[in-house]
Amino acid sequence: MNYFCRMFLKRLPQLEFVVLMALLMSIVAIAIDALLPALDVIGAAVGETDPIKNQQIIIMIFLGLGVGPLIFGPISDSWGRKPTVISSFIIFCLASFLCIYAKSMEVMLLGRVLQGIALSAPRTISIAMVRDVYSGDFMARIMSFITAIFILIPVIAPTIGKFILDAYNWQSIFYFQLLFALLVGLWFWRRQPETLELENRIPLSRHIFKEGWNELIKYPRTLGFTFISGFIVGSFLVYLSTAQQIFEDQYHLKEEFPMIFAGLAITIGLATFLNGTLVLKYGMEKIITFSLISYLGISLTYVLLFFTGENPPFEILFLFFSLQFFAVAFIFGNLRAIAMQPIGHIAGIGAAITGFISTLMSVPISTFIGSFVTTSALPLFIGFSICAGLSVCILYYLKFKAKQKIKLNTV
Repeated sequence: MNYFCRMFLKRLPQLEFVVLMALLMSIVAIAIDALLPALDVIGAAVGETDPIKNQQIIIMIFLGLGVGPLIFGPISDSWGRKPTVISSFIIFCLASFLCIYAKSMEVMLLGRVLQGIALSAPRTISIAMVRDVYSGDFMARIMSFITAIFILIPVIAPTIGKFILDAYNWQSIFYFQLLFALLVGLWFWRRQPETLELENRIPLSRHIFKEGWNELIKYPRTLGFTFISGFIVGSFLVYLSTAQQIFEDQYHLKEEFPMIFAGLAITIGLATFLNGTLVLKYGMEKIITFSLISYLGISLTYVLLFFTGENPPFEILFLFFSLQFFAVAFIFGNLRAIAMQPIGHIAGIGAAITGFISTLMSVPISTFIGSFVTTSALPLFIGFSICAGLSVCILYYLKFKAKQKIKLNTV
C-alpha cells in the first residue's frame, strides 16, 4: 500500500470508509426495495393496472444505472471521485420530484431512469474508490464487508416502504429516499477525502470511451466476468421486479411480504459476510466457480421438481429462494472485484464500461423473463437456470484460455 493510501487510512478509519461506501451503494437499494410494497398503488395512481407493466417501475431504474456510469465514470477520472458524487445527488433530487408529481406511467418511468442515472455515480464510483485504495483478494474482502453492510438496507427497506405507505402515501416513500440521500451525501461531503491522486487523473476528451474500450479489450477476463455479471444480475433482477407479484398475488401474502423479503435478504447478507473470510483462503475464482455451479444446480432442481408450473407450498419456494440467493451472494461478492482487478489504472472508465455492458444485458433479460411470471414462479427458475448455464460456459471458457496461455508461455 503506497504512502497516499496509508495517509488516507489515518485520516479515515477503515470501518468508517467501509460503512460510508456501503451507504453510498445502499441509496440504490432504498430507491428500489422501499417501493416494492407500493408497486400496484403507484401503478394505479399513474393509470396502470397491469402488474407486468408495473415491473417497469423497478426495471427502468436499472437502465439508468447502466447508462449513468458512461457519464459519471469519465468525469470522476478527470474531476475526481468526490465532486462527481456530490453533483449526482443534485440530479437525484430533481428526478425524485419528477416521480413524486408524475401523473402518467411515462413520466414515472422517465423519473426512474433519471434516478438510476444519478445513483449510478455513488454506486459505481464507490467501487472505483475501493479500487483506488485496495487490490486483489483484499479488495474482494473489503467489497464483501461493504456488501454485507449494504445488504441490511434491502432487509428493512420493504418494511419501511410498507409502513410509510400505510401511514401516509406512496409519494412519502420518495420523500424518504430524498432524506436518506441527503444525510449520506452530507456525511460523504464532510468526511470522505478524495481517493484519486492528481497524477492519476485522465483529462476528458471525445476519445475517452474509444481509448477506454481499446484498453479494456486487452483483458478478456474482465470482459468475460462482465458478461457473467450481466446474466446473473439479469436473472436476479427478475426476482426483484416480480417478488411483490409472486408473494402478494400468487401466494396472497401481502402483509407478510416485507418479512419474507427481509428473510431472503438476510441469507444474502450472511453469505456475503462469510465471503469476506473465505475469499482470502480460497481466492475469488474458486468461490465464483463453486457458487455458479450451485446456482445452476439449485435452479435446475426446482425446474425438474415443479415442471408442471404449479407453485409448491410457500415453505418449499422460500427454501429454494434461500439456497439460490445464498449462492448468488458469493457471486456478487466477487464478480466486480475480479473483473476490476486487471484495470485498476482505468478504474473509473473501466467501471463505467463494464457496468454499462452488464446492464445492457440484464435489463432485456429481466424484462423478457419477467413477462412470463404471471401465475407461476416456474419461469423465474427457468430463467435462473439458463442464465447460470451460460455463465458457467463462459467461466470454463476463460479457464481454458488461461491454461492455454500458461502452456504457451512455458514452451
